[in-house]
Amino acid sequence: MARHLITSAIPYINGIKHLGNLVGSQLPADLFARYLRARGHEVLFLCATDEHGTPAELAAAKAGQPVAEYCREMHAVQAEIAKGFRLSFDHFGRSSSPQNHALTQHFAGVLADRGLIREVSETQMYSPTDGRYLPDRYIEGTCPNCGFESARGDQCDNCTKQLDPVDLINPHSTVSGATDLEMRDTKHLYLRQSQMRDELQAWIDTKTDWPVLTTSIAKKWLNDGDGLQDRGITRDLDWGVPVKRGDQDWPGMEGKVFYVWFDAPIEYIACAQEWVDAGKGTDWARWWRTDKGADDVCYTQFMGKDNVPFHTLSFPVTILGSGEPWKLVDYIKSFNYLNYEGGQFSTSRGRGVFMDQALDILPADYWRWWLLSHAPESSDAEFTWENFQSSVNKDLADVLGNFASRVTKFCRSKFGEAVPEGGAWGPHERQLINDIQNGFDAYQTLMDGIEVRKSAAALREMWADGNQYLQEVAPWTTIKTDPEAAAMQIRLALNLIRFYAIISAPFIPDASAELLAAMKAENAGWPDDVESALTALPEGHAFDVPEVTFRKITDAEREDWQARFSGTR
Repeated sequence: MARHLITSAIPYINGIKHLGNLVGSQLPADLFARYLRARGHEVLFLCATDEHGTPAELAAAKAGQPVAEYCREMHAVQAEIAKGFRLSFDHFGRSSSPQNHALTQHFAGVLADRGLIREVSETQMYSPTDGRYLPDRYIEGTCPNCGFESARGDQCDNCTKQLDPVDLINPHSTVSGATDLEMRDTKHLYLRQSQMRDELQAWIDTKTDWPVLTTSIAKKWLNDGDGLQDRGITRDLDWGVPVKRGDQDWPGMEGKVFYVWFDAPIEYIACAQEWVDAGKGTDWARWWRTDKGADDVCYTQFMGKDNVPFHTLSFPVTILGSGEPWKLVDYIKSFNYLNYEGGQFSTSRGRGVFMDQALDILPADYWRWWLLSHAPESSDAEFTWENFQSSVNKDLADVLGNFASRVTKFCRSKFGEAVPEGGAWGPHERQLINDIQNGFDAYQTLMDGIEVRKSAAALREMWADGNQYLQEVAPWTTIKTDPEAAAMQIRLALNLIRFYAIISAPFIPDASAELLAAMKAENAGWPDDVESALTALPEGHAFDVPEVTFRKITDAEREDWQARFSGTR
């Protein structure tokens, strides 16, 4: 048994997330956490809402609420939707927590003491119309790199290039739309990332097993142009972690808060403290402090590609630069974008299917299966309603659901609702067991390596093996001449249902639990090998015929949903 710390990129508080957000971080993280727990490992799976910065202020203003009240309500909403998708967080925290405030201020103080924070007098965009300085995300314009017309003042979502507001072409305020922006003097703190470049390069060079997507983005930011730049870590905002040096005031920084990208990753650590303070766990330090036992923890982060620079560079600068014994990430699983019907999903523009809407349409397992089996790992992926319908109907309804239904109903009609007696395995059964053992070995290897799409394909192949076996031996025909052989075939098939339910649980937890309940095998553990797993239900073991595990999506439904979600939320 090993200990695994898993964190998912924390979602912004500014509204309900879309399916692209879900598949880019939280859902594959949950898949991995469920798999590791099933294998007997000790897992701490943490996530939280990212509540500071411009998105929170803008969303609260749009909702007509004080920002603290808005964040409190939206955290509860996001937590409930996460439960709906069966995301198995050990704790779902908040970056606005007292624990994160204190820890962020602690890191700032330590980094300042070590000479890694400098004060900078600079000019910043000011909007006379709004009567305030405009932080990066209060400014949008055209990206000078790729021409994307809705680039933000800190980064272009289209090409991921890091920007400053002054780089934008035709910038405007996202608060009022004002274009009469001007530059005024202000003072901010900068994290001296450039001083840590060689140490970061050496650390990243040791990560030879990281996905190409992760390392290519990290190395690009390290080496392109002038290389890794110092990064501002404060903003002129009212909402956020107040700028302090530990627990001491920071002269000249009154009224400022830390930049959301400085405090948000620190919430991963603070979230573990929240987990303990909520009475859910004990001794958070054994997960995060190498002087408290975290040396034997394997730490995996999940995120979309737009988050990679901050997790491979800025957050490691905070950890390494502190000189304190904090646990560094071991593996970063990054994802490309999931697009929607020929365009982009967008929270800010309300484009696509959002998590609450998805759950109103169909149960979580339908979405979990499609999203994970189409995860955008090697390239961007595309959600289309035709593909969703086809995948659900073929994979879930025709292959897995149909197998469970055919086997249990046939057994009930010919042998009763108990595992039938008689017969011994022959060549067909031995071949099936060999094929599924090979598939199971491949599946576990792929899951260990967090190869999401390939894992889903290997799982589906094992489901298909069972259907192929039924077609070949045809127990409905065999029973006419050799009832004992038919009993053996059905006994094996019933055990396959149990086996499928166990190994499919990380992908489709609700359906798996229903099938295990029908097989009266709720406490079944992860199989050691296929042969023993396919004799686990003994002769005479009672079972129930399950309800329809997965129903097919009709053309009329697909057309309705396609029309309903063609516009904006």
